Amino acid sequence: MSPTSSAPSAADEPQVAPGDHDHAALDDVRRAIDDAGGVLRFDKFVDIALYGAHGFYRTSGRAGRRGDFLTSPEVGPLFGAVFARALDSWWHELGRPDPFVVVDAGAGPGTLARSVLAARPECSRAMRYVAVEISPSQQAMHPTGIESRADMPSGRFTGVIFANELLDNLPFRLFVFDGGWREAHVAYDSKSARFVERLVTSEAAPACLPPTAAHGARVAVCDQASAWVRSAMQLLEAGRLVVIDYCTSTSSMAQRPWREWLRTYSAHERGAHYLSAVGGQDVTVEVPLDQLPPPDTVSTQADFLKSHGIDALVEEGRVVWEKSASSPDLVAMTMRSRVREAEALLDASGLGAFSVAQWRR
Repeated sequence: MSPTSSAPSAADEPQVAPGDHDHAALDDVRRAIDDAGGVLRFDKFVDIALYGAHGFYRTSGRAGRRGDFLTSPEVGPLFGAVFARALDSWWHELGRPDPFVVVDAGAGPGTLARSVLAARPECSRAMRYVAVEISPSQQAMHPTGIESRADMPSGRFTGVIFANELLDNLPFRLFVFDGGWREAHVAYDSKSARFVERLVTSEAAPACLPPTAAHGARVAVCDQASAWVRSAMQLLEAGRLVVIDYCTSTSSMAQRPWREWLRTYSAHERGAHYLSAVGGQDVTVEVPLDQLPPPDTVSTQADFLKSHGIDALVEEGRVVWEKSASSPDLVAMTMRSRVREAEALLDASGLGAFSVAQWRR
């Protein structure tokens, strides 16, 4: 085999959507490909497409009903109310420290922060809520009463670091089995005016890869996600890191069609091929838990929310609604919505099946 070859046919499909040639992010990728000598490693492509100067999360990309995808905090305020209860539990567990630092990593427009503040947890008097969000436009939507910043805090602290659907968006490497594991890179084919994959033989394949697989099998190597977890844990003097995401295992990836675990989203719809619509769509991957530092506990989101009192909050909502149903006010309507929100958050075929991984220090 030559050191560089085209990727197996699983990825060979049109990869530039109409209008892409006018998008600044496409030009950024092409320049990076030229600077890299003609082929750009896949994770570097994803980094530019999502987080570059004209990347998806630097420009239009956002969570929410008017955004591109819906995460648990955007379902409604119930998720934040349950999370506030969890914060109180962890605050007491740590001996009620003051300050009690809560870092919301990948905070988006600040929806979770608003719900937590509205819930008025007991730990509020000691809480320093830090919303970390790279997009200036989304930072501008953060509520008052919190610290908003583009990067993680630098000093160590006691508290909680929370990341909801963050790790799946961190740039990842991509390996393809082609008689052996080879690493996917991105090139630009000027004749067809599209981005294409090129497979490059690596000197040493990552240890997490299975020894063999079917021809064309694909695996994401999420070393940036693993490094992020380690870095986050180093910030904690005492406390915990809580990560919620859709997760898988490396071996499962190798056995499943890649379209099941490597996805794109735009305007609440599945997007185009991952080499298309550069800067105009989300690129996301299921997180292989076995590639991360081993967590202390892993549960489903449904079990996590139940352990922190979602059922009690839903019952409280029913009682308030029944008392006010004849002349409901805004509070009563919000309480009534808890039933529908809980159904979505606990759905075993959707958000309820997400994994909650926790690391404690």
